[in-house]
Amino acid sequence: MAKAKPAESAKLKERDKRTLGKIVELADDVSKKTLGGREPIFHIPTRAKSNTIWNKKRGILEMGDARADRPLFDLKTAKQFMQTMLHGSTIKDLIESGKTSSLRGVFYKAKHTVAGTKENTFDTQDESDPILEDLEVTLGALREELHIFAENRGTLVGNITIVDKGDEIDGRRMGSGGWGIPSIVEPDVIQFKKCEAKFVLHVEKGTVWNRFNEDRFWEKNNCILTHGAGQPPRGCRRLLQRLNQELKLPIICVLDCDPWGHYIYSVIKQGSISLAFESSRLAIPDAKFLGIRAKDFKECNLGDAVKIDLSENDIKRAKEIAAYPWFEQHKGWQKEIQHLLNNGFKMEVEAMINKGISYVTEEYVPERLKSKDWLD
Repeated sequence: MAKAKPAESAKLKERDKRTLGKIVELADDVSKKTLGGREPIFHIPTRAKSNTIWNKKRGILEMGDARADRPLFDLKTAKQFMQTMLHGSTIKDLIESGKTSSLRGVFYKAKHTVAGTKENTFDTQDESDPILEDLEVTLGALREELHIFAENRGTLVGNITIVDKGDEIDGRRMGSGGWGIPSIVEPDVIQFKKCEAKFVLHVEKGTVWNRFNEDRFWEKNNCILTHGAGQPPRGCRRLLQRLNQELKLPIICVLDCDPWGHYIYSVIKQGSISLAFESSRLAIPDAKFLGIRAKDFKECNLGDAVKIDLSENDIKRAKEIAAYPWFEQHKGWQKEIQHLLNNGFKMEVEAMINKGISYVTEEYVPERLKSKDWLD
């Protein structure tokens, strides 16, 4: 049976047509140069701190103009060149068939032993994922536009009705488990139907989210409650940004009092170095950090049992974060990080259980919200 044409196998959206066109153009360029006796070279935008620019006016990290060459006829880059072409072929197939695949699935699709050798195209997924990100920035296309999704991480519950691929999801009736935030949350997949919530409370971990959900915090305080299982993945960050920009909901974060919690907040607010090329659709410049704060040990009269000594790596990381340009000129954040270092210990959100099982949901967060006691 003849292979179906793209139009016959799936009706392509305009966005898909544009992405497909970019992939075909990339492949055609390789063919033309090869047949013309010239060496094909990919010019990959550099995803590193050295190529990251802090746009103070916009309040986000952006990618600079630096590029790294990936020539085919160079032993140092030939394998990566081949891997890039393999993934490009897989993405073309996904778009034409109207299907999606996980990062893991794309890895296995391209993984095989090169004929006549013992060499694998990919040995681990750690090789595969960066190549996909290279394709994203080279094509100027989002991962979602490449029809690739990551493992779902993050959960939502609260006063909002969402339409997910035509299915109506009532965030008020999610039970104890909540609605799992998908990897792809673009407007053509996820729509907001009805929302009474006044803000979004984003907590760091699922264990903390469970306490807030069980105590019906979202119902009592008319909000949406989310978590990102640690550092939130793209799908969670993108959904938070859409809630902020489209529904004008403030994003208020409750994270651990440690350099990792501070970094998570930084990523939510300004974007990350590795994904600076996506900051415009992920970063939330007006996100707020409500706690946990270094001052809380004394203000909340917590016991010594909640203290976790700072390691040398914690101290080093805290100083690095304090030097971020968006924190460096912020007196509140300089004071917060220095207070953490002076304390000599860090605290998790769960430390508030030291005051009572529901202290964080019934007293700590409501009181901070009422007094607008947060860092931004």
